[in-house]
Amino acid sequence: MAANDKSSVIVELYDLTLTERKDDRFGRVVTTKSLTEDDLIAIAVSRRTDLNANTLKASINILQEIASEQIANGASVSFGLGYFNLGVNGVFIGDSAKWDPSIHSLSVRVTPTADLRNAVKASTVDVRGMAASGLVINSVTDVTSGEVNSRLTPGGGVNLTGNKIKIDGDNATVGISLTNEETKEVTLIAKTAVLVNDPSKITFVVPAGLPSGDYKLTITTQYSSSVQSLKEPRSYTFDYVLNVTA
Repeated sequence: MAANDKSSVIVELYDLTLTERKDDRFGRVVTTKSLTEDDLIAIAVSRRTDLNANTLKASINILQEIASEQIANGASVSFGLGYFNLGVNGVFIGDSAKWDPSIHSLSVRVTPTADLRNAVKASTVDVRGMAASGLVINSVTDVTSGEVNSRLTPGGGVNLTGNKIKIDGDNATVGISLTNEETKEVTLIAKTAVLVNDPSKITFVVPAGLPSGDYKLTITTQYSSSVQSLKEPRSYTFDYVLNVTA
C-alpha cells in the first residue's frame, strides 16, 4: 500500500439475540475480496517491476516448508504476519500419563505481529447499518473434537449457529456446501445429512469420504422470517477456514 493510501473496512450490523434489548446489534466486517498467494504475488510485481513472480513464489514456498517443519518440531517461529507455536489439547491424568491420540492433540497457535495489529488499528471503519439479508453464521462446532471454528471431522457431526440460516427453498443452489481452498472443488451436503434445520441452528453430518484439506463453508437459502420464501436465494460464506484431516 502506498504511503498516502488509507486502509478502510465496511461493517454491517446484525441482530444480537443473546441480550434482552431488542435494539442490540453486533458488527461484521464485509469481505470485499478473497486473495490467494498468487494474487498477492501479482500485486507485489505490479508495484515492483524488478521482482520476478516465479522467484517470489518459489521463495515463499521454500520458507513455508521450512517454517512448517520447524513448528512441527516444537519451534516457536516468527513468519510473515504472525508468531506460530504449538499448543496441547486434552487432559492428562496423573504425573506419568502418556500421550493418547484419542484424547490429546496438537494445535497451532497464531499471534499477529505488531505490524499487522497496527495496520488494522489504523483502518477507518464505515458502518453501513443493518445487513440486507440478516443471514449470518456465528459459529461452527465440530462435535467429534469439540473444536469451534477450526475443524471438520469426516463422518462426524457439525453444529452451526447463526441467524436466518435455515435451509429452505426449491432453487437448485439452496443447501450447504464445502469448497476446498486449494482445488476449488465443491462438496454439497446431502439433505438427508441435515439432522436439525432451524433458523438459528443447523446440525449436519460431514461426508465420510471428504478429502483432507482446508474448506470454506457456505449456506444458500431462500428462508424468510415471513410466511413466503424469498424469490431469490441468498448465500453466506463463513469467515473461518475449516480444516479436514481424513
